[in-house]
Amino acid sequence: MLTNWFAFLLHKFLKECAGEPLFMLYCAIKQQMEKGPIDAITGEARYSLSEDKLIRQQIDYKTLILNCVNPENENSPEIPVKVLNCDTITQVKEKILDAMYKNMPYSQRPKAVDMDLEWRQGRMARVVLQDEDITTKIENDWKRLNTLMHYQVSDRCVVALVPKQTSSYNIPPTTSISRTSISRYDSTFRYTGSPDSLRSRAPMITPDLESGVKVWHLVKNHEHGDQKEGDRGSKMVSEIYLTRLLATKGTLQKFVDDLFETLFSTVHRGSALPLAIKYMFDFLDEQADKHSIHDTDVRHTWKSNCLPLRFWVNVIKNPQFVFDIHKSSITDACLSVVAQTFMDSCSTSEHRLGKDSPSNKLLYAKDIPNYKNWVERYYADISRLPAISDQDMNAYLAEQARLHSNEFNMLSALNEIYSYISKYSEEITAALEQDETAKKQRLAYKVEQLIAAMSLES
Repeated sequence: MLTNWFAFLLHKFLKECAGEPLFMLYCAIKQQMEKGPIDAITGEARYSLSEDKLIRQQIDYKTLILNCVNPENENSPEIPVKVLNCDTITQVKEKILDAMYKNMPYSQRPKAVDMDLEWRQGRMARVVLQDEDITTKIENDWKRLNTLMHYQVSDRCVVALVPKQTSSYNIPPTTSISRTSISRYDSTFRYTGSPDSLRSRAPMITPDLESGVKVWHLVKNHEHGDQKEGDRGSKMVSEIYLTRLLATKGTLQKFVDDLFETLFSTVHRGSALPLAIKYMFDFLDEQADKHSIHDTDVRHTWKSNCLPLRFWVNVIKNPQFVFDIHKSSITDACLSVVAQTFMDSCSTSEHRLGKDSPSNKLLYAKDIPNYKNWVERYYADISRLPAISDQDMNAYLAEQARLHSNEFNMLSALNEIYSYISKYSEEITAALEQDETAKKQRLAYKVEQLIAAMSLES
């Protein structure tokens, strides 16, 4: 209930103030991750904030520029798009769609799965590139997804995205291949999803039920015992990849700082602190005084649990709740590290680091004391602001309700409140009978009458 209350009353602040640094952080993470290889199957990346999603093996790759035919007008200049030669065809399609429709909400864009990528060689020759076709390599029950390198696509090649054709596989006219080998490829598992569709089950190595073939892209999953010991030894030692994590963290530092500074500031870019925050924090202080709780850590924890940890952490981890965007598996992992740092910044307990501490704690070890100071200063600044009268708060709530009067179903909301009240009717009526203001308005009696009337109707 409190989360929904904040979501409703902080909407304006999120839209006008906090939304921009959050979106910039999301864009920075996405851009930085896509500068290096991302495994389409496991979701691991060369650049990452998350140790769990870091490619430990050395991957050789090159950046290519593809000249993409403008889908609106084939005769207009081609659009240059940066890709990697180790990208799968689906990854290339997604990067092209990002470039071509960068100002369009994600839900309104064409989807990679509905498009074919054509490699155009001269006026007539057009080859459709796919993640899997008859040229896909299979070795020892491991099938590797096709990449630009596999097709030998080079820098400045011309490509086009066209609506998907019905034909399943691309068979170049020069290829002579027996029917048996084609049918063998037809019977194998076909991967068509994007990395995001794998998030819930990554790392995904799905053996084909008939052939037992496992799909891979950049690294084979080591949980399957097909690797030699020598291959397993190629994983870098933790000190080396901690340096890589730190390098990525350094690139994103400004964007993390900007977001945290906005969320832990009472006045930012001329936008005043939302009344709801001041009102709720004063309420918590009143409750602490009422129950003789003078421990500052307890008050601090109440405020942290109420706003940053209940509301903002969810927004940081899930920017797709706020924006019409696509959150990939690697972006999700990086945002989780930022969200964990945000949570640690709100904690009053001391962070003791050792050799067994998780990498995300080591990564932001020097920053967290600074962020903690921001949080303490923020809570202190709020407590010094003039109190908000009930009259002002009621006027504010009425104005908010008026602004959004056409967006909500009042009867549905009342029904939700009723189901909550009926579930905890004894506790609520007992509390109302003890409260002086509630006694004057006979609220306990009214609630009992309401529950009785509603239960008769239902």
